[in-house]
Amino acid sequence: MSRPISLLLFCLSAGLVSAQAEDFRDFVDWPPRAVAALEQGQAAEQGVGVRGAKKNFPLAITLYCDAAQMGIPEGFFRVGRLLATEPTFLRNPALANAYLALAARLGHQTVADYYDASVANALLSDQCGDFLNTLEMPSKVPEFDLDAYVAAQPLAKRKIADLIRRNAPRYNIDIGIALGVALVESNLDSKAVSSRNAQGVMQLIPLTQMRFGVNKPFDPENNIRGGLAYLKWLKNRFGDDWALIAAAYNTGEGVVIRHNGIPPFPETQRYVQRVLYFAGLTLPEGVCSDNKRQRAASRPKKAAQSGHPSQKSVAAPCWRTASL
Repeated sequence: MSRPISLLLFCLSAGLVSAQAEDFRDFVDWPPRAVAALEQGQAAEQGVGVRGAKKNFPLAITLYCDAAQMGIPEGFFRVGRLLATEPTFLRNPALANAYLALAARLGHQTVADYYDASVANALLSDQCGDFLNTLEMPSKVPEFDLDAYVAAQPLAKRKIADLIRRNAPRYNIDIGIALGVALVESNLDSKAVSSRNAQGVMQLIPLTQMRFGVNKPFDPENNIRGGLAYLKWLKNRFGDDWALIAAAYNTGEGVVIRHNGIPPFPETQRYVQRVLYFAGLTLPEGVCSDNKRQRAASRPKKAAQSGHPSQKSVAAPCWRTASL
């Protein structure tokens, strides 16, 4: 977002502003990564892809905030809806109003269903979801159940996941990382197209398609092989540092080289966190938008023969995923 949330809320302090934009359902140009975050947040709400099948509201909010930070008012709306309706530990009408009002300011038109006009809007910090750090939540952070998440997808997406599982070992790429990238980029959508004309499951721009021999970007297997070839190229450049590989896939290897590590861009840092979390890998210290710690890249041990990462762990404290 170009302005601090607190400034936007100042404009809303007199009450809920009527949205002038089209209904959010009419928007068709949302970034595929934002759509993926919304879909994965909904899955977390339902307990899909979470070890033990527990509903994971903090993870859902984290993913919705990721979508919101990409400029999607639906992300703020869903955060507000959860704060207005979900369990006692999470419910906060004033904070819900603030996020719902922000969604309305950005064009969302259905916030009135959850907005409580009898409660004043809370003030928001500049970082969506910061309030999660104040909640009393269990210390144990569950692993993302990648297989369960994929199994819950429609048949077409399950077939795409199978293509990734079959092809990743041929490129010496960890299956979890390959699936993690595909989930973050498009949530396994072979028809996804971004505003930068990144296309297909692995969201390859035309230049990358040319580099790695992709001539049918909307053919899932051709696109996946191109994405895996790019990941292999990055692996040859950065070794087994999956955090750097994910960052380079997101922002380009040249940017990572110039910054001598993960660039200090919030979007890239969130991207790395999501990829590694979905893959079941340790998140590097300092890969947080608050940038309070210095980066220490995650270098997992040699993957097991199954192709899944061998280094399992919890998510970084700044990207809350505690199960409730």
